[in-house]
Amino acid sequence: MLISTSRKPSQKTRKFCKNFSHATVSSYVNRGKMNMRELLLKALELGEVNIAVVHEIKGNPSRITFYSNKGEVLLVLLINVTLTNERLHISPKNLTVVSEVEKLNSLAEIFTFPLVEEDNANYIKINKTDDDLVAKINFINKFEEEIPFQINVRKVLKE
Repeated sequence: MLISTSRKPSQKTRKFCKNFSHATVSSYVNRGKMNMRELLLKALELGEVNIAVVHEIKGNPSRITFYSNKGEVLLVLLINVTLTNERLHISPKNLTVVSEVEKLNSLAEIFTFPLVEEDNANYIKINKTDDDLVAKINFINKFEEEIPFQINVRKVLKE
């Protein structure tokens, strides 16, 4: 997957995209003046299947739109995030997705990782929540530790 930003991203959004690309073993490009067509061409050039564009409100990441490499919108998530400065220690070869939220199971396909029932280490965990969030996406590293990088999904706009 290719991860990019909206135009003129804040430092916090760029940091989120870098963390997100490390956690999902994806390519990251700063969008700059690229339009959507150029971004799709860049994804094809890098051999990426899908694209995630991170948008912001008031300098904070607020929405992720996932596109196929043909430009079709696959999924739109309204989010807020928790960032980290630590190394993520995720091993890309064995990454899986464990999901408790059925309408977000498509993220496994978008990330191109297997969807499994449970795992011990090195996985993306999509949790149900009791508060007003749809889900929390956490990342568990190869040492079986939850890293302090989290995506809170407030709303799913397109499934």
